[in-house]
Amino acid sequence: MNAAFFAIVGAQFFSSLADSALFILCVSLIATLSFPQWMTPLLKMGFVLSYIVLAPFAGAFADRFPKGRVMLLTNTVKMAGCALILAKANPLLAYGIVGLGASAYSPAKYGILAEVLPPRRLVAANGWIEGTTVLAMILGTVLGGVISANPQAIAWLLQLRASLTLPWQATPVGMAVAVIVMTYLLATLLNLPVMHAGARPPHARRTLPALLADFYRCNRTLWRDREGRISLGVTSLFWGSGMVLQVLLLTWAQNVLGLTLDRAAALQGVFALGVALGAAIAGKAVPLVRSLAVMPLGAVMGAGLCAMVWVHSVQAALPLLLAIGVLAGLFVVPMNAILQHRGHRLMSAGQSIAVQNFNENLAILAMTSSYALALQARLRLDTVLVLLGMLIVLVTVGLRGLAAPRRG
Repeated sequence: MNAAFFAIVGAQFFSSLADSALFILCVSLIATLSFPQWMTPLLKMGFVLSYIVLAPFAGAFADRFPKGRVMLLTNTVKMAGCALILAKANPLLAYGIVGLGASAYSPAKYGILAEVLPPRRLVAANGWIEGTTVLAMILGTVLGGVISANPQAIAWLLQLRASLTLPWQATPVGMAVAVIVMTYLLATLLNLPVMHAGARPPHARRTLPALLADFYRCNRTLWRDREGRISLGVTSLFWGSGMVLQVLLLTWAQNVLGLTLDRAAALQGVFALGVALGAAIAGKAVPLVRSLAVMPLGAVMGAGLCAMVWVHSVQAALPLLLAIGVLAGLFVVPMNAILQHRGHRLMSAGQSIAVQNFNENLAILAMTSSYALALQARLRLDTVLVLLGMLIVLVTVGLRGLAAPRRG
């Protein structure tokens, strides 16, 4: 790995860290400023819809300019969302602007890997990216909670502001936003060495019908490609089920294990730590040519979720969630690498990642909606866990079987 790669890893880490911290701050603002509580889930929903609606354009935009420059520009868009909070705008609008930036940042972040690294390095590179992204989400959630709700941290920030000669008046929200903006600025600084990295296609089509037609063609091409079909199906399943599990774990830990909300959130951290460990192991132990060999791990992961119905203590939950997380990291990182490799060969890197984002976020939308319907139908948590686990097992086995080469 070269210095440019580690600059990319650092930039995306701090950008993801700031995204997660800003989400927690917006959730806090909705509660403290007496906005309707139904706005809280809409924060994530707006983020997901940005990826879906803008997918045909985000990939083309990422391919239109050097991807390092796109990462730099989209961080600026995210900082504009922070400025809206300072202007006392609706948190939904502010975080929606951040979602616009993130939807274009992702094709640049992942697409640049296939353009600056050889194929044999892609699994290891994805291990770094996925591991640091999960770590950023954990630390960002902690950071957001500290700067928005911890009295000692807020008091310290206000004291720090009082010791500096600055032209604006200090408020708790203003200082929290300042911390997040500084994090985005750090990501921007790390972007500078790779600002011109990433290839540009010589002929980029600009009209709306051409962009939509090109995106439809790219989506169809990846689903018709054997390896593309497997990897795209797996990553969509992973992110869709992962988003459901993120919410489900909180409820399960409180209702079944009797934990408070903060301790239930710590269980999410154990699962996320497992994903990061699995990603790191995959990056070192699984070469690109052997990536499909990890497919059975998906079925084992699904079986692990089913086994959670027999867990009734924290002591049993911790190792099981850690193991499920490790399996998830080992499972998804090689699939990401295959998808980037095939996408780079079949189309532009930016378009392939935009197609990936489109399908993954459609899966998130479909599976979270299904989870909401399950709650509406008053299904037991144990039943939902088993259904989710069996879905992962069946889809994993089905994808492997359908994608197998035909004989004769």
